[in-house]
Amino acid sequence: MEVERLRQYLEFYQDLGIKTLYRQQAPVPAAQPAEPRAILMELPPLAPTNDTLPKIIEDMGDCHRCRLSEGRNKIVFGVGDPESPLVFVGEGPGADEDAQGIPFVGRAGQLLTQMIENTAKKEGIELLRKDIYICNVVKCRPPENRNPEPDEMEICGQFLHRQLSTIRPKAICALGGIAARALTGHKEGVTKMRGKWFKWQEIPVMVTYHPSYLLRQYNQEAKREAWEDLKRVLHFVYD
Repeated sequence: MEVERLRQYLEFYQDLGIKTLYRQQAPVPAAQPAEPRAILMELPPLAPTNDTLPKIIEDMGDCHRCRLSEGRNKIVFGVGDPESPLVFVGEGPGADEDAQGIPFVGRAGQLLTQMIENTAKKEGIELLRKDIYICNVVKCRPPENRNPEPDEMEICGQFLHRQLSTIRPKAICALGGIAARALTGHKEGVTKMRGKWFKWQEIPVMVTYHPSYLLRQYNQEAKREAWEDLKRVLHFVYD
């Protein structure tokens, strides 16, 4: 866990815009006393240089780094255009995703596809689901579709970080509160965060509702708000 703690520190400093650090070097023994002097250090990158999505998949392997691996069927890495200027990030796989190894293929995924393609068409933007990239915070299905635990998100977060660092999209759309908090660090609920722009590593992040939330019959107003959020992010990226 020391490596993971170091990664957290580096991410914290880079979020603050710090690119260099100083460390003290002990004086070389000599006849005359000398003061320690500072040495300029470049802050190392959080992701390997020349990283690629296939390399991340290779490094992930048959992952058993956290307890989510115990009940999974398939790792759900991500799908879509690896050069897409827009990335959607959800929470974690459900039963259908776990069975197929593809994110957002169940009822919520079908709704997301309709939202993307229908909104784009109405706004005069030529865009299909295959043209964007979709992934999740955690890559294995949580039991009974529960929320991922903080340590599970922390362990799997290194792969999400590398995915986003590799793709470097123009914008990210966070689907639901779990994804929003993982990407932005903000603790507010999704109802307070939705429709607003945040930042992940200087990349704009739009927060909106998770499609599974929109499937509930009493969330008609939330559906309208989600369509508005999607229109904003699509115009930001593709206009």
